[in-house]
Amino acid sequence: MNVTTTVPITPQSVFDLVRDDLVAIEREFGRDTVSSVTAITEIGEYLRAGGGKRLRPALLLLSAKLCGYEGLGAIRLGAVVEIIHTATLVHDDIIDEAQTRRGRPAANTQWGNSKCVLAGDWLYMQAFKIAVEERNFRILDTLIELTQQMVEGELMQIEKLGRCISMDEHLDLIFRKTACLFSVCMRLGGILGGVSPEEEQRLADYGRNLGMAFQIVDDVLDLTASEDVLGKPVASDLREGKVTMPIIYALERCTPSEREKVETVLRDRAFNGVTHDDILAILNRYGSVEAACARAQGYADAASRAICSFPDSEGKRALLWAPGFVVEREK
Repeated sequence: MNVTTTVPITPQSVFDLVRDDLVAIEREFGRDTVSSVTAITEIGEYLRAGGGKRLRPALLLLSAKLCGYEGLGAIRLGAVVEIIHTATLVHDDIIDEAQTRRGRPAANTQWGNSKCVLAGDWLYMQAFKIAVEERNFRILDTLIELTQQMVEGELMQIEKLGRCISMDEHLDLIFRKTACLFSVCMRLGGILGGVSPEEEQRLADYGRNLGMAFQIVDDVLDLTASEDVLGKPVASDLREGKVTMPIIYALERCTPSEREKVETVLRDRAFNGVTHDDILAILNRYGSVEAACARAQGYADAASRAICSFPDSEGKRALLWAPGFVVEREK
């Protein structure tokens, strides 16, 4: 019987598949972010309570299931990747001077930049301390390469702020800042499951492609969704001087006067004399949002193809469902 076509997959059924493990990861996260320094514990708990989709640890859990692994290592490493992700968010908000995160005040607005920088550093080190307990150099090498790429991505983005970058530059950035972590989550599941190098690479390819699709959709939503849905001001990326795929697509096709409008927002880091509706009109004129969504769909399809050779299982069904969910989400 081909289990990939028998029962419809729903968000609830995917959640049910990893629910107990995600609860365990949440407990682990809570324990692992406690420090003798009060500020670190307070910031860690504030960030943990802020929620989030826990998509990255869920991917690690599903990858481990796909590879037949059932040990506690997936719980520990699930906490590790979520702690690393949380640390990047802390640093991102400081760099971006963000006021909100997931509909709440950003941590840096509550504790200040200095404490939050150091708390983010502590979270990184804590993640590696937990990872060391696995006594697996492949895991450590993978996590070290991940953090280096993510930091490089952040530095590259700072250097490109306010500039009209190329599509290739943008794709490299979103790989480093987002897709790299998705890829590593899938790879770690394969390492735990002891799969072949070829299978591990297919898992990593799935994660990379899913992460690229996820970030492109995020960038589209930043321009088109409402503030209530986003939990932050609309067009935050453009206000922060970040050029994303829909903007790049339009800039490659628009008139000099339209380009000047976009460059004005990037230069001023604000909508001064140019409105959000003006930018949306330019995007609509050149089908920029549709083009970005089509690119995201291409990455989603590539993700599904990457794992099609794995044996049928509940984990595989969930992973084949995820790319469609990512490109069709509204927040």
